[in-house]
Formats: sequence, structure tokens, C-alpha cells
Amino acid sequence: MIEWEETETGVRAFDRTKTGVTIGAPDWESGDGAKTIDRPIDESVSGRASRLSFPPSLVNITDVETGKQYKHGNDTEPLELSTGEYLANIHGNVKTYLRFSGPAKIYKTDDFETLIVDFHERVPITFGFRSHHEVPVDTITVPPTVEGVATAISYAASSHKTTGPDRSYPTLRGHPPRFEVGEELHIPDPVREEKKDSGIEMRIPDDLASAFVTAPLAYYLQADVHVEERDSPMLSVPEANFTYHFSSLPSYQTEVADMFRRVFFLDCLVRNAGPHSWDLTELSLLDELDIDATATYEATPGEQFVEYDLLNFERIDDELPEWHLAMYVEPSVENISALPYLLANLSAVYLPKSTPLERDELLDVSLGDFYRDGPYRDGPRVPKAAAGGSYRASETVSSVERVKPELQQGQVHGWLADGVPIDVFKTDVTAYENRFKYFDRSNGDIDVTLILNDEMMGDEHEDVAEIYMERSEELPIDVTVREHLSRAELAETLESPCDFVHYIGHCEESGLRCTDGNLSVSSIEESNVQTFFLNACGSYHEGMELVRKGSVAGAVTFNKVLNKQAGKVGVSFARLLINGFSIQRALQIARRRIMMNKDYAVVGDGTHQLAQCDNFFPVVGKLTRMEDATFRLSCNSMTERLPGGYYQPYLKNDNLGYLAGNDAVFSLDPDELISHLRHAEIPIVFDGELYWSAELVSFLD
Repeated sequence: MIEWEETETGVRAFDRTKTGVTIGAPDWESGDGAKTIDRPIDESVSGRASRLSFPPSLVNITDVETGKQYKHGNDTEPLELSTGEYLANIHGNVKTYLRFSGPAKIYKTDDFETLIVDFHERVPITFGFRSHHEVPVDTITVPPTVEGVATAISYAASSHKTTGPDRSYPTLRGHPPRFEVGEELHIPDPVREEKKDSGIEMRIPDDLASAFVTAPLAYYLQADVHVEERDSPMLSVPEANFTYHFSSLPSYQTEVADMFRRVFFLDCLVRNAGPHSWDLTELSLLDELDIDATATYEATPGEQFVEYDLLNFERIDDELPEWHLAMYVEPSVENISALPYLLANLSAVYLPKSTPLERDELLDVSLGDFYRDGPYRDGPRVPKAAAGGSYRASETVSSVERVKPELQQGQVHGWLADGVPIDVFKTDVTAYENRFKYFDRSNGDIDVTLILNDEMMGDEHEDVAEIYMERSEELPIDVTVREHLSRAELAETLESPCDFVHYIGHCEESGLRCTDGNLSVSSIEESNVQTFFLNACGSYHEGMELVRKGSVAGAVTFNKVLNKQAGKVGVSFARLLINGFSIQRALQIARRRIMMNKDYAVVGDGTHQLAQCDNFFPVVGKLTRMEDATFRLSCNSMTERLPGGYYQPYLKNDNLGYLAGNDAVFSLDPDELISHLRHAEIPIVFDGELYWSAELVSFLD
């Protein structure tokens, strides 16, 4: 669902996740006469304007009459369109289509901060908006049997808007229907009608573990899943007389995940033979394979799969991204309802396995991460925060027995099972459903509440408040600062609608410390706080209770944490989160700045984003000074919510796109680097320390 409003300078559109696009049009005049936009849209707006300005975006333009296509990315030269009817597809946080009559001039400002569409005079135009964030429309009732789950998985892909390689585009995959466990199978009529016949079948043994692990590949391939008396799963394409036999569990889980990755990324390359292409750096990888991309694109889904199986994928394997999200899920009846949300993110599903974690081993892995990626990796200097200082608790804190998970391939890892592992976000089925209650709030502003319940922590409080205030100049963020709350006041804050609460204070076994005692989250009726950071000692149990009471996700601690280290994590986390990083990514990056980084974790849906990113995909850079006085800049986009997209770092003379999740690597001289940093607005690791690009300009200039 999209809402829109006229502003003093143009038009703003936003969806239920408070993600939006602001379009500048100083002489905007709304009116009738809407032009046809032959694309899936949620809302259209018509009017007149002579000049439009957008955030920096990639643009595909189609001549409506001839079908000829034009593209504008990092082009330094303007794109001049002659008289004609055009439809522009503008890639951004909200999918935006623009229907207009030419001529027109399309260009980016010299600093790459703005995309301009100049019509030279006021002309009639129509906007079409579509949200990238979709919600399940229908509900499948699933009997608590393997057969019931298999049937539900077979119908989950009814939400796909297409078949074949184009299904790799995130905008062409809708959200799967909800799964609700019940006595009898029920498939809603719209779901039956939208189901596509891909010609691919998967046959699995009669056990829930096989069904859960099979779900992601079957969903993506739009395959029919059948349960049989067999020892190991099998995939078949009857039209091609093709069968593929997998090993039995546990080996099956890695085999099916590898196949999923293979098919997905081959789709990402082959789809460029279709109408929605872009010049990707990775397209050259097709030259390494014996494949006719055009013929494969036009083949049936079953024929495409067989063609992919015949390719020597290992030739290009290392040049493609690591899988974005690995979920470790207990195959239980209780977790059946979580499957659609894992499928929507194209998560790989593995069976949870862990081992006890000894204290010395925990210290070793924490220090290993710190010295490898942290601010002191080039020398064993002890940071000041580790040398002393007070803790964020004066009494005992709740202990958490952590375990070491057996992790598979993945950039981000989530745990939907018993136990509390390190290096993953610990989620709960309720976290996924909780997300939708926050979509119903009509106000497009992001409400942030910063709570200081101990004056000894004022430095973090001031720095974080400044970060939120600065970001509110770019996004509609409403910041409230509160101090020294009582139990009743803190309970009221947690029960009141709010998008993010950042609590700075103490946590003890009996709850979060207030001016008149401690508040246990179990005592509140309901949490209406969408996301949170409980930056206090041993806040894990209180954070998990917030998720069970209604929150989506938040950051917590497992143990006592030093004030200075907690402040360093808190400030970095706040800035990353408010600039569009998911909660898990934000904490992964922020906690690497301290020695005992394993003391911080995420509870709930770690893929959840609080705010939109100006670059559509959040990007983190890594900068290395080379011996020849040049710099090597590596950029990587974070993709756990929209896998299959592509991005383009704004560097002059580079008009290629990169698959989201892959590194874009550049060699820059000092002047080129400074020019890029002035407008990049991304976090960058340099000499082991985390900077934001503007800070790095001051450091290097």
C-alpha cells in the first residue's frame, strides 16, 4: 500500500514501512488526465511539472511506441530524449514509474546527489508507485503433517509474478501466503488460480526435516513437492526426462543450498537477455560457460534447470556472492508458520546444530574477531575501554548459557531453535507476525525515543541524540529524548506506539533499572515498540520478552559490559541503523569495534530495517592504502531483504552495475578518492577503524 502527499516543493510517496521517495517539483500542479502505466503499481498520481528531481537513481526508459530502451546510471553525459511517449522506471526505495511526453533531458548533478528530469516546459505527467515491501494476502491452512507442509510449499510460489530467470528480480517475487496450522488443508481460490506450472517436481522422504530444508529451492523453482517412502530427496523434470538424486540428511541440506545458489545466480545473469537488463560486471562470467543466454531465457523453467545442471558452474562460483542469509530452524509444527517469512527473504534453511562453548573459547573468538577486523588489528595495543571503567550494572545480571553454532555458508545467520548461540540473531515465530501490526500506522514519520536512565552514561546519550537529530534533516524522523524514568514511565513508553527505543542504563536480574526500582518486561501488557536497543548489562532476557510481547527485533547484551565499550557500540549502532542497515548488519559492524564483541547480539528478526537507505542498498566500504600512493576501495552492498537486485557505486566513468552482495573494487588516486568520499555517505573501514566517508575526508585531506 502506498500513500502520497503534496509537499511545499513537490510530491512525497511512502509505504506502510515508512519507506518513501521525495520528488522535487517546484511548479507542481496536481490534476486529472492520468496516462496509462502498464506495470504493477499500488498508486498513481497525475499532474503537471516542468522539472523533476529525484534521489540519485538508476533509470530504465522505454519508448512506449517503439519499445526502444535507454538507460542512465553514472553517465556523466546527459541523456537527451526527442519527442515521443516514454515510461521511466526509476529504481529507488519505492519503485517509481514516470510516464511523460518528450522531449526531455535526464542527467545527474555533478556531485551525484540528484537525478534531474527536465522537460523544458510544464507538461502533463503521471507517477506510478509500488512498494518493495509486500505483505501476505492469503492464508493457507496447513495440517501438521509432512504432506500438509509439502502441499503448502508447492503453493507458496503462487506469489511469484513470473516464471523463469526474471523471478530472480526481487520486485517480481511477491510475499508468499501465510501458513496457519489447522486440522484440514485449505488453499484459498486466489492462491490456486495464481499457481504456475513450472514442470519441476521434488520428491522427499516423509519427515519434517526434509520438508523444511527443501522449502527454499522448491519455492524459488515453483516446484511441486511430493512426499514418498524414500531414503533421500529427488528432483525431476518430466518433460526433459531428467532426474537428480540428492543424498539423505544431513548432507542433503548443503547439497540443496548449493543448488539453490547455483540456479539463483545463473538466473541473475541469464535474465539480462530479457527486457529488464542492465550492464552488470558479472555478465562477463557467461563467457566462461557454454550457454546461449537468449535461448535459455526463452526456454521453459524445466528446460532452463536442465541447462543449468549441465554447466560447469565451478568455473564462476568464486566470482559470485556468498549467500545472503542462512537460517537454522528446528523442523517442528510450531515453526511451520515461520516458513513463508523465511521464503520471502530467500533464506537457505539448515538444521540447527551446536556445541557447548567454554569461557576460554568465547574469549578466543571475541579477540580473534577484534584483532582481525577491529580498530587495533595492526598491533596488540589495549584500547582504553578495556583498561578500566565502570560496568553498566552494580548488582547481579541474568546469566545466559551460550553455545557455538555449526554455521554453514552465509553472510548473515539466524537461529529459530532452542539454545542461545553466538554469531547469529536469535528469533522467534512471533517476531515475523509482529512486523505487520506496525504497517497499519498511517503516520509516515519514524518515531525514535532515546532514554537515559543513568547520568554516568551521558556521553553516549549526547552523541546518539545528535546522530538521530542529524538524520531527521533528511528523513521524517521524530526524536524524543527522555531521562530518569520511573517504572511506570518506562512501562508506558514500551506500551506506547514507537518505532525505535534506545535505552541507555542498567539491567539486572529483576529488570531494567528505573528511578524507583527495576521494571521487568514480563510485567507489561504489550510491547508497541517496533525495534529497540537495550544497551545495558545482561539485557538478553528482557529483549526476548519484548519480542514475545510484540516487538520485531532489537539489540541486547549477554553479560556485563563496560561503559566505554558500550558507548562505542551504541553510537556506531545508532548511526548504522538510522542510515538503513538491518539490525543484524548494524550490530555486526558496530560490535567489531570492541574486544568482547560476542557480548552483543540481536533478538527477533535480524533482517528488519528501521529506516531506509539513501543508496537503496546499504553499502559498507573497505579502504586500503597501496604502495604506489593509490587507494583500493572495496564496496559491498547488504542484501538480506531484497536478494537479486543490483547496485552501482557513484564513481565517474563507471557505468556498470554489480550484483547486490558482490564486492565492487576500484583503484583510485587521492583526488578521485576524496571526490567519491564527499558524496558517498557510507561507513568505511580504514586501518581497522570504522569511519563514515565524511569523517574520512577530514582524516585524509
